[in-house]
Amino acid sequence: MADDRVNAGVLVGVLLAAGHFGGDGRQAQITLKMHIDHSALFAWIERHFPGGRVYGPYHHGGRHYYQWMARGEYLQDVLVPILDEHLTTELDASAAQRYLTMKERYRLQRRLEPLSGEITT
Repeated sequence: MADDRVNAGVLVGVLLAAGHFGGDGRQAQITLKMHIDHSALFAWIERHFPGGRVYGPYHHGGRHYYQWMARGEYLQDVLVPILDEHLTTELDASAAQRYLTMKERYRLQRRLEPLSGEITT
């Protein structure tokens, strides 16, 4: 259980620093785009949060990056409870507001009981 909390903390920290909370007009999505130098981090995210998906590497306009995206039931059932608990205005008001705006726009609500076993250690 402690490893799950550490994993959640790492993911929340990365998302508040470099994540995008938005959507495509139909469904909410969280996107993380970073330089290919961070490939080990993307592999770690893919291992510990397997409901998202890593895309790339991309080489476009002189930029070289990977992109991780989470949407659908995985976003709703696994990530929303984690972010609701850890991504607070006290921690980062700007990121928390972007997250809340996404939740409102796409009508995401925290389920009463998050799914178990969705975060691997």
